[in-house]
Amino acid sequence: MRRLPPRPLAALATAGLLAIAIAGCGTEPGASGGPSAPGSATGAIRAQKVMQLTRTHEETGMTLLEGPSFHPDGGLYVVDVTAPPGKPKVMRVDVRRKTVRAVHTDGRGAYTSAQFSPYDGRLYLTDYAHGEIVSLAPDGGDPRTFFAGEVDGARMNPDDIAFDEEGHLYVSDSRGLSEGAAHGRVVRIDRDGGKVTVLASGLAATNGISFDEAYRGLWISELTENRISYLRLGESGEAASRHTAIRVDGGIAQTDSIAVDADGNLYQGLHGRPAIVVYDRHGERLATVEIPARAEGLDSATNVAITPGGTKAYMTVSGPGGGYLYTFDALGNGTRQSNGG
Repeated sequence: MRRLPPRPLAALATAGLLAIAIAGCGTEPGASGGPSAPGSATGAIRAQKVMQLTRTHEETGMTLLEGPSFHPDGGLYVVDVTAPPGKPKVMRVDVRRKTVRAVHTDGRGAYTSAQFSPYDGRLYLTDYAHGEIVSLAPDGGDPRTFFAGEVDGARMNPDDIAFDEEGHLYVSDSRGLSEGAAHGRVVRIDRDGGKVTVLASGLAATNGISFDEAYRGLWISELTENRISYLRLGESGEAASRHTAIRVDGGIAQTDSIAVDADGNLYQGLHGRPAIVVYDRHGERLATVEIPARAEGLDSATNVAITPGGTKAYMTVSGPGGGYLYTFDALGNGTRQSNGG
């Protein structure tokens, strides 16, 4: 695999083809291979391979799966951040039949997350490279640009999305990643796209974002500081307070996307190690989800989705060996916010 530069938002223009290579919106991962032993005395959960979804693309030199999100009918939608034009950028997986089909491709987008809106039922995608949020019908048709342009004078690098119960969007804006500066933000966009508000700024490459189990606040991962912050919200969705909640001992790995189960447990994806670390709402590390040591060529577990009403969880795992879906038993039941944002 072509190794990425230290700040890996790379736009490659060849023969009129724009290929975006984003390593989980993170910095360069370490060497590929099986996971190391857990870094604490917490329990280890062994994930099992479901299926391979993608292979490394010649055009971009990598594949990177993200955004697992369940449609109400049970289909699991996944994006490939670095898929070139003509290759599937959004896929739908039937986890029981172990089949996958292409849903959407285009010649432009580098999509880093996918979430279904509880308001209009459409699939919303963050285009990290172009600072836009687009939406699709569940079958992949009727593409629309939901949001584009600057927010308070600066274009976003939208990474992940969380929806509140009324369908308003909360976006992790990873500004400052390429410069290594704390310019990250949390941006709220009303469900009709008419009002945009910066709820938090000065964050260190904002990445994962997910509501807590009661929709009282947002868990936010800051990739370049390996920490999870908690943003408490007021009754109208405004920011009430913010504090550092959890410091993640990731070693060479960095904090990626976050999902939350019905018991309030956090599932923190890692870029640079094919593992998920699980914390309770008080910051106690409960478990580490790992893939089998014999699995080679995989270096990131970016994201996770838990089956609504059940504990079957699916994590996106990628690296030079391709893009895979792995499964494990979560500690609590899945809900809407259990789709990693």
